[in-house]
Amino acid sequence: MKQTWRWFGPSDSVSASDAMQAGAQGIVTALHHVPTAEVWTVEAIEKRQQECRAGGLEWEVVESIPVSEAIKTGAPEAAAHMAAWKKSLENLARCGIHTVCYNFMPVLDWTRTDLAWTTSTGTSAMRFDLVDFAAFDLFILARKGAAADYPEALHPAAERRFHEFDDAARQRLAANISAGLPGSAESYTVADLRARLERYAEVDADTLRSRLIDFLAEVVPTAERLGMRLCCHPDDPPWPLLGLPRVMSSEDDYRVVLDAVDSPANGVTLCTGSLGARKDNDLVGMARRLGPRIHFAHLRNVRRQGDTAPCSFYEDGHLEGDTDIVAVAAALITEEKRRKAEGRADCVIPMRPDHGHEMLDDRARGTRPGYPLIGRLKGLAELRGVMRTLAHPTFGVQ
Repeated sequence: MKQTWRWFGPSDSVSASDAMQAGAQGIVTALHHVPTAEVWTVEAIEKRQQECRAGGLEWEVVESIPVSEAIKTGAPEAAAHMAAWKKSLENLARCGIHTVCYNFMPVLDWTRTDLAWTTSTGTSAMRFDLVDFAAFDLFILARKGAAADYPEALHPAAERRFHEFDDAARQRLAANISAGLPGSAESYTVADLRARLERYAEVDADTLRSRLIDFLAEVVPTAERLGMRLCCHPDDPPWPLLGLPRVMSSEDDYRVVLDAVDSPANGVTLCTGSLGARKDNDLVGMARRLGPRIHFAHLRNVRRQGDTAPCSFYEDGHLEGDTDIVAVAAALITEEKRRKAEGRADCVIPMRPDHGHEMLDDRARGTRPGYPLIGRLKGLAELRGVMRTLAHPTFGVQ
């Protein structure tokens, strides 16, 4: 696998040069400053490429071209936004970039209640606390119908938690949950979030899934013509939130979408952390069964604090947690060997160490939540050791 590193551009306190020193072989980035639904120009793409090259690395994977809320809600401007998305694909292909990760999560991207939870070793990690989240939904957001979305036994604990919080804690919780997209300056107030949720009042899972399929039916032929690979990131966490449907949370969800738009350009971002928050997701089996359509991998781990979804969980070490990352890596390496035997041009799967614990000098650097330098360097080093071992003749994966 090709070892890549997520970089948020010149404003990132971790530089592309830092990524190269950490052992990365390529950069994963996006034009975060370009508003959603605007075309990524060749000039802007080439500028970012030069910024990556100044640090000694190439831009290997796009993460992400945002899919607008208009596309997800079926608003009148959806067609124009899809046209812009396709034009951005054409411009990326002109610049030699052929792998694009995206997601189809409505309103919020990954969602956590605590962005700096202290672990048993003293590092900081991101955490999703179900009681905190229910307290926010029931008593801060005060969403209509929220009570029905949580087990009745959870309500008293959520109410106690709400009353334990002072005003600063409530504001911090609301800010953590409604922080918007990684790499974006956008964030939502509670009032903004209520308004955005209202747009989905009539959108259920079947409707959202059909809009994802319609989107792919429109953009995948362009990607296929250009020799590009699109790969959908799973929901994070992989269950409905705030009354919003989630439609990419399981292997069955992926299979429906892959079968509906059956093209090698329509593929999977295998994120072991996102999918691993559900016990019923068999990550090793998914890596094997979905292997031919996996175009990108995020290797990280979470520790679940419950056996049913939804549940509390936290970001664990890359080789810790509830997912067998070694077995997942072995499955991906086996898939690479199969592709090489087939003569596929994409026989090497790009991966990146996703998220990481904030530790040591990370705290002084002021990095984005989940994207510290030393924590990710540690994770990448661990994953590199796993991959080197699996590839060694003594232990070689067949």
